[in-house]
Amino acid sequence: MSQKIGKQKMFKRIKVSYLLIMVLLLCSGALSAQRVQFNASVSGNDVATGEPFRVTFAINGNGSRFTPPDFTGFQILSGPNVSSSITSINGNTTVSNSYSYDLVAVKEGILTIGSAFIMVDERRLNTNPIRIRVSKGQPMQQNSQQQQQRQEEMIQDNTEDLSKALLLRAEVNKTNVYQGEQILLSYKLYTRAGIVDSRVDKLPDLNGFWTEDVKNQPQQVQWRTETYKGLKYNVADVKQMILFAEHSGDIKINPFEMTFIVRVAAPARDIMEQFFGSYKDVKYAVKSIPVVVHVKPLPEAGKPAGFSGAVGKFSIQARLDKKELKANETLNYSVKLTGSGNIKLINTLNVNLPADFEKYDPKVTDTIKEETNGVRGNRTYSYLLIPRRQGNYTIDPLEFSYFDTSTKKYVTIATKAFAVKVNKGLVENNVTAFSDADQKDIKKLDKDIRSIKTGNAGLNKIGERFYGSQGYWLLLLSGPVLCALAFGFRNRNRKINSDVVRVKNRRAGKVAARHLANAQKQLAAKNTAAFYEAIFKGLYGYLSDKLNLAVADLNKESIVDGLKDREICDQLITKLLETLDLCEMARYAPVTQLSELEVLEKAKGIINEIEDEIK
Repeated sequence: MSQKIGKQKMFKRIKVSYLLIMVLLLCSGALSAQRVQFNASVSGNDVATGEPFRVTFAINGNGSRFTPPDFTGFQILSGPNVSSSITSINGNTTVSNSYSYDLVAVKEGILTIGSAFIMVDERRLNTNPIRIRVSKGQPMQQNSQQQQQRQEEMIQDNTEDLSKALLLRAEVNKTNVYQGEQILLSYKLYTRAGIVDSRVDKLPDLNGFWTEDVKNQPQQVQWRTETYKGLKYNVADVKQMILFAEHSGDIKINPFEMTFIVRVAAPARDIMEQFFGSYKDVKYAVKSIPVVVHVKPLPEAGKPAGFSGAVGKFSIQARLDKKELKANETLNYSVKLTGSGNIKLINTLNVNLPADFEKYDPKVTDTIKEETNGVRGNRTYSYLLIPRRQGNYTIDPLEFSYFDTSTKKYVTIATKAFAVKVNKGLVENNVTAFSDADQKDIKKLDKDIRSIKTGNAGLNKIGERFYGSQGYWLLLLSGPVLCALAFGFRNRNRKINSDVVRVKNRRAGKVAARHLANAQKQLAAKNTAAFYEAIFKGLYGYLSDKLNLAVADLNKESIVDGLKDREICDQLITKLLETLDLCEMARYAPVTQLSELEVLEKAKGIINEIEDEIK
């Protein structure tokens, strides 16, 4: 009789706990932040075998994904029993949650209850282990039938028709777009049931898209109420991404798969459960329905000659740090591109400079945000210029073309022109540093007066001078010959450099090497996401230059066709495509089949093999 009363009290505590949880969910938005602590405690550290005792894991705040320890050497009588409390004193509200288990020890000795874990704002907290001294008492018989029943409670169940109570939907803000136009993809969770835990089973394969995760989202899940097919649901955004279609056609977004532990109503087994209700935890797998995006190619009519694949809405401005300087001094020329769209896929701008200006590769600085309203911000190209000759020069306007999806037309914008006056540079002066000691301390800087020689001066007799000799005439005739050779060499270089396709082809390996060097730096810094992005950009930039294709026009089909036209073997093409897929997949999920160093060496080897076969 006493055991039955105790069991009824325990169930009553469980029902009260569930009521408090519902109150907590309604009031969670009004709670203030506080220092969160996660502790474990037991009702007694000295127990006997067969003697029940309670272990409690308490946290003074909200947490998620509670993971209990492995109760080796103990039998679980009940649990987890979840309870919550809210206290408000003088306007200061505090929340506490606890997870308790009723245990009995099944053997004697010093036993240890391990650490429990819980997630709070992306931080993993754990409790300290607890040691329990167990003495001899009543023998505890293992009730295998009850254990099996508890295990069978955590199974996939359809009695409550969870397909209508828990949904995972993929939504895009537009299904008809142009190639390169940005799309917001949101995976939304619809629920009418209590969720205890969840895990991601499979991320979608977004082949055919360049993707960016939406950044700066709230740490806590933001729940809202929506009506779907006549039913009201609590809705939250599980994952949001911005997509850019890499080629035209119908592109399918594959399902996103998750598994949830859902708390559902269960048949009552006694009068207390009939009064308060009974619950059980059910494992339920859901996945989103595939979504098809119709991608239109960019129109050929009206496409500017210098169009590089930019899609969106942009503005451009340039700045020069000085308008007058001397020859061989440095000049800083910066171009700032601002707007919304595929700004991260834009290559280096084509800057037209006077022939006497030496230009170095630009330093690129991004100030870009990935938000629900799209990828927007600015990219600054900083060029270091060195004028080599005196004169008055003009830096022509820089033109930039993009496709405006709102007007469905190409737009060309330009910076203003800059006039630059270059004065004559300073002539180096001959400087001699003297010492008060002797001639040994005289330092010769460039051309200067030499010390008086006291030995053989090496003078020639009259008539034996170099002037008029055979060597003199040969040297005199070599001048025009060398000048003609230099002139021919210069014309040859100009002709070679005028062929943009050959220049890009020749420099493809160097450009890729810079990206792979950046990937090696990111690998040393243990920045995995930036490492794979650098590898991906290096391979795509190399292929763009080698195949003479814009980055926006690169896809698996164009890459395969271009390499086969250059008689690259199928085995090498397959290895390249596998590496590109690996880099793209690593942006969403950890890659285990190859280490980062192996991926880097594999990318280097692919570029070297392509260079060898093309040669």
